Amino acid sequence: MRGRLLRAGAVAAAVRGLAELGAPRGKPPWRVLFFGTDDFAAESLRALEAARTPREEPLIDRLEVVTLPSPLPRGLPVKNCAKQFQLPTHDWPDTGPSGQFDVGVVASFGRLLSEDLILQFPYGVLNVHPSYLPRWRGPAPIVHTVLHGDTVTGVTIMQIKPKRFDVGPIIKQEKFAVPSQCTAKELEAILSKLGANMLISVLKNLPESLKNKREQPNEGVTFAPKVTVATSCIKWEEQTPDQILRLQLAIGATLPLQTLWMGNTVKLLDFVEVYNIRSFADQLLNEHGIVPGSVLYHKSSQTLVVRCKEGWVGVKTVILKRKLTAADFYNGYLHPWFQQNSKMLHGDCRFHTLKLTTAKKTERKGNGGAQYKTKST
Repeated sequence: MRGRLLRAGAVAAAVRGLAELGAPRGKPPWRVLFFGTDDFAAESLRALEAARTPREEPLIDRLEVVTLPSPLPRGLPVKNCAKQFQLPTHDWPDTGPSGQFDVGVVASFGRLLSEDLILQFPYGVLNVHPSYLPRWRGPAPIVHTVLHGDTVTGVTIMQIKPKRFDVGPIIKQEKFAVPSQCTAKELEAILSKLGANMLISVLKNLPESLKNKREQPNEGVTFAPKVTVATSCIKWEEQTPDQILRLQLAIGATLPLQTLWMGNTVKLLDFVEVYNIRSFADQLLNEHGIVPGSVLYHKSSQTLVVRCKEGWVGVKTVILKRKLTAADFYNGYLHPWFQQNSKMLHGDCRFHTLKLTTAKKTERKGNGGAQYKTKST
């Protein structure tokens, strides 16, 4: 009798142990392992933490974080957020003990999860993706939404698959109208809140949500590759005013647009539409034969006006060794006296397209990145 009781106790203990580890639960509260890095991801992490707070029917009872190591002194937003909430944190590829979570959540993580890792989660791994898939699969969907002038975007909650990014079945989707003149950073803040709310909605009815998932359509697939420094180089001969203005909205907050002036790399800030400048539109109609990159100065609006493909674009600020207003740049570099006395040829007195070519990577203390050489056209 005593032996049977001991065996029954052992079985009960084993069952409890399985329940505490990897046995799937049929309803909340869920055990969640979160993967993320940036501000967009941090908003979802904050929503998960808020759902973990004590209440009558808690949604989350265990929350841990996987993020990437960062060389930046300030650290990644997700890591800082996890530290603030005193959440257990793991640096990728470490994901902590296996089999202790019901579901994984990924947002702006930038790493493929292996099939073995995905299979550790009874409900799989959810991805909060800031686009209306299958449009803009890849690491930079918000930037490409703004860069291409999309008027509608959205957020997709999908279930990830191994080996390829952003191809898994859709669990929940919502569309969002892109505000006029919205920057990528502003759009990121809006979509991060929308995505966080959608994630919580899915987790409240997780088994039912997964039953209703659907495969992504084969039509309308576009890709959003990672933005590089080369993206910030204005191509005066190839880009129209609208394309340059959208480029500024898309990446200007993190990568100021660049060009060449007399062999020096300069950064351009504070772009404006030329045809919003009074009295200047008529003047430009009389300017024939001016090559792309040519710079004029509109005194009454204190704006540099640069020729590009099919038009002109205005610039208010130039960084050349130091920050210069358009008036400063005109007085120092465009004034007729300078053009007459400079040793540079008149044809060189314009902006040239800056081309960055990646040279062989060199190992340097404090700088292990690629070195760049510049070319002009």
